[in-house]
Amino acid sequence: PAPRDRSHVEDRLRLAAAAGPSAETSAAMKKLLNIYHTAIKPLEQAFKYNELRQHEVTGRLIVCLSVANCADGEITSKPMVLFLGPWSVGKSSMINYLLGLHGTSQELYTGAEPTTSEYTVIMHGERSRTVEGIVMAADSSRSFSPLEKFGQGFLERLVGIEMPHKLLERVTFVDTPGIIENRKQQERGYPYSEVCQWFIDRADLIFLVFDPTKLDVGGELEMLFRQMKGRESQIRLILNKADTVSNQDLMRVYGALFWSMAPLINVTEPPRVYVSSFWPQDYAADTSRELFLKEEISLTEDLNQVIENQIENKIAFIRQHGIRVRIHALLVDRYIQTYNDKLGWFSDPHEVFQDIVNDPDKYYIFKSILAKTNVSKFDLPDKESYQDFFGVNPVSSFKQLSDHCSWTGGCLLDKIERAISHELPALLSSAAPTPPLPGTCEGPGCEEKPKNRWRRQ
Repeated sequence: PAPRDRSHVEDRLRLAAAAGPSAETSAAMKKLLNIYHTAIKPLEQAFKYNELRQHEVTGRLIVCLSVANCADGEITSKPMVLFLGPWSVGKSSMINYLLGLHGTSQELYTGAEPTTSEYTVIMHGERSRTVEGIVMAADSSRSFSPLEKFGQGFLERLVGIEMPHKLLERVTFVDTPGIIENRKQQERGYPYSEVCQWFIDRADLIFLVFDPTKLDVGGELEMLFRQMKGRESQIRLILNKADTVSNQDLMRVYGALFWSMAPLINVTEPPRVYVSSFWPQDYAADTSRELFLKEEISLTEDLNQVIENQIENKIAFIRQHGIRVRIHALLVDRYIQTYNDKLGWFSDPHEVFQDIVNDPDKYYIFKSILAKTNVSKFDLPDKESYQDFFGVNPVSSFKQLSDHCSWTGGCLLDKIERAISHELPALLSSAAPTPPLPGTCEGPGCEEKPKNRWRRQ
């Protein structure tokens, strides 16, 4: 059958316009890199923030700080859209539909059986080609170098696909193996949960795809939701293949989907659910064609908003990262100062410091930070994480913050505080797009643009 019209996808994703970052975005990205290298990275390295072992502070930069130029690659990388879900729910077909690959040589293979056994990264390139996972991990400019830690068994299941496409100039798609609930993770041959966590930490948008026949919840899906805790605002539930059931059954399936997901998503606002059939063939007869079309338009607008907010999201992330680095430096400085104050002539240095690390509340380590600095108690790391931190990093390897000052370069603490309080907020204000005047209309077909009540205006 002839494919249905997908001009609404082209319009909402603005594929007809010139793709690629604007001059303002490129200038803001250069300023962001300069702020990171001059104000945040020196303090980060001086106090070995990347070795603080706790999940809350492991993010896009933390995992790859040991790799040269990896932080630059993380900052300048395109937004990443991650596709998760059970097998054969239409993840690959949805990518083919958004990119318009059906019937072309670049089309991702799809089928009724579990067809995707690899992590497939679809990215922009000057020509169409396939890149092996070992090559991707060896190239630090691609920001996939940290994946080497998962072993050669995983790299054999990682593949990159490059192709010239205007949408891929602005975003990267990642197709994942389907969730299989009736097998153990060990049978995959690599640490599935840790690999998923790596991609979840870097994803700007997470599409969790289901179809009306695969709504069951098992161990792997529960584990994924635990790993996505704190990132609920980036999750979108996709009820795909919606035209394969009648309208009455679709209502029941929609309710069953929320009933299955409710115990896993403990947030006040439920995630956005998109209901449609994301493939090029026409909708089945006697189904809600108008509803499906509006849902597709809403989803593409949602995706386009994430792409357009790329620089704002990166600035906000770097500022959040800088706040955590500052708190870590203040805590290490307090540990050193307390150790120097309590160390006597005849005391055992190891015992003195071990007592401070094991019981920081007795020495008011964390309370003094809250009392003397502008730090929220909700941003403080776990006390136990510093037992592991100082277990591998002796206190003698650090200097106090006052020692990281010079007449010419100033103090590292002053630089990061200035970046957090002034430089990054000013950069965020300059990078934010100017809102259109009331009554004006911008963009193709904006008069007919449907309202999305799920988007904060």
